[in-house]
Amino acid sequence: MAHETSLILFKPDAVAKNIVGKVLSRFEAEGFTIRGIKMISLSDEILAEHYAHIAEMPFFPSVRGFMQETSVIALALAGDDAIARVRDLLGPTDSTTADPGTIRGDFGDKTSDSKMRNVCHASDGQDTAAAELKRFFSDGELAH
Repeated sequence: MAHETSLILFKPDAVAKNIVGKVLSRFEAEGFTIRGIKMISLSDEILAEHYAHIAEMPFFPSVRGFMQETSVIALALAGDDAIARVRDLLGPTDSTTADPGTIRGDFGDKTSDSKMRNVCHASDGQDTAAAELKRFFSDGELAH
């Protein structure tokens, strides 16, 4: 097992519904260690970088608008196989297909056709996690 750190972003739907603590407690119950946590407002620039793979798509303005509805909470979680385990805990990106017991199954928006309203973003691989952690945390902001 690799000891990894994953980036999680609590999206505006999680912040607005006041469920950040409930979700964070699930991560802690699984034995993850918090290496960094902060609330931030996302600029157009950081969103264009974070969503570079879709920034030229016609629906990107709605993604940007959603991600700027509230501040978000950036979280760096560490643990053995953290990237895959966090994603398993979250469930599939589409909350309408997420099983009960997963974070998205329990807290994700089941009424909207918007797959964006799914509580959290999580890194999908080691390279992505490294880039995302640098994007959202400055040198010295992560505990060892």
